[in-house]
Amino acid sequence: MAKIEKGGHTFEGLSKPIMTPNHPRSAAAVVVKVDGKEKLIRFGLKGAKRKPPRDGESAADKAKRASFRARHAKNIAKGPSSAAYWANKFLWS
Repeated sequence: MAKIEKGGHTFEGLSKPIMTPNHPRSAAAVVVKVDGKEKLIRFGLKGAKRKPPRDGESAADKAKRASFRARHAKNIAKGPSSAAYWANKFLWS
């Protein structure tokens, strides 16, 4: 697998998201191919209280994930070229 250098980070390949602890605003990033070109997509707010699913989670945590998905449904539906898609897949799932 070829490594990709973009935005000061090393990615293991296309469509492989990574956390970006040293970035001032974004929690994660991914490199995807859009129209034949590599594009860096940053997503997720640094310091946000995200709740990935887990066994025995509270109703409030389930509601928080459901609210995120409802709020960003249009952008999630755009597919891998949108930040909301990757936030949903990598940070909230």
